[in-house]
Amino acid sequence: MPDTLTQRALNRATLDRQLLLRRHPMPARQAVAHLAGLQAQAPLAPYTGLWTRLETFKPENLSSLISERAVLRAHLMRNTIHLVTTQDYVDSGPLFTQLRARGLQASFGKRLPGLDFTEVRAYATVVLAGHELTRGQLGKLLAQRWPDADENALAHAATHLLPLVHVPPRGIWGKTGQVTVALAEEWLAEEWLSTPLSALPDATDRLVLRYLAAFGPATVNDIQAWSGLTRLREVTERIAGQLRTLSGPGGEELLDLPGAPRPDPDTPAPPRFLPEYDNLLLSYADRRRVIPHGRPVPLPPGNGSAQGTLLIDGQWNATWKITQSVLHAVLHIQPFIPLSPAAADAITAEGAHLLDFAAKSPANHDIRFG
Repeated sequence: MPDTLTQRALNRATLDRQLLLRRHPMPARQAVAHLAGLQAQAPLAPYTGLWTRLETFKPENLSSLISERAVLRAHLMRNTIHLVTTQDYVDSGPLFTQLRARGLQASFGKRLPGLDFTEVRAYATVVLAGHELTRGQLGKLLAQRWPDADENALAHAATHLLPLVHVPPRGIWGKTGQVTVALAEEWLAEEWLSTPLSALPDATDRLVLRYLAAFGPATVNDIQAWSGLTRLREVTERIAGQLRTLSGPGGEELLDLPGAPRPDPDTPAPPRFLPEYDNLLLSYADRRRVIPHGRPVPLPPGNGSAQGTLLIDGQWNATWKITQSVLHAVLHIQPFIPLSPAAADAITAEGAHLLDFAAKSPANHDIRFG
């Protein structure tokens, strides 16, 4: 009979896989790979996400990786923008081609009636060849071929139909820039030639195993919620010999990797400040392991370095936001639960570190509880 995990045991296992029980010494690129990518719709969110997980992370660590093309931002899991290693993009990128195409039809199909998307894909490839274009520039160039079509929808069609990467300076700490895209084949010339971007053998199997290493134990529905892919039970059945079966708090079947760490449920979980869109909160069909109250995860606009969610005893029980002027930065914390003096002190200490990392004001930091 499979082992049964309590909700708390499941929480601690998840936090451990997510590098949130203690800060880890691993370098940034290794952490991005271990986490199977970080949500990056808010372009600076991965910086906060790595800072809260790693011992000695500095923004330039990740900025250099992006500039050197060792990691990149692109539409992948759930057809959302993720930061992944270049090797992971080459390996798993093809798995999301159909997902992007479905997203195009659902979101922009009605705004592009009668267009042959195969033709759009071919023409957009020609337009982008040798260029890095913003969505506005791309839309205008495509509209020369389809002058009656919606320019914005045309640009989004290209981003859904082609393997494109988001290029700097967007996503570089301390810099700003519009979303600018380039053909992955050109941006990743050496990697592309060595490993052509076509579905590699067993790529889906590896993706499932990578998810469990970073997010497990989990159900098949959880894996599908994270990835946006379907029919993954066929995959888990195919690789059953590489998996271990457990029983969840409600009797559901959980899958995990043999020998994967599952800490003692009584392991302390320090407060952790997460950025907007952190995958910890978004990557499960059943989110109760980290969201006890059922609140929807906030998805506010922003760059990812000024607001987010706060884990208290391993669960999302507060939000945070930094407001600042030239000489003054304030971290506002809004808890959902009463805080003990010890918890408030621990959050204050961690919040001071967050301000040192994220606030632009060099002095006069303040922390306020709502």
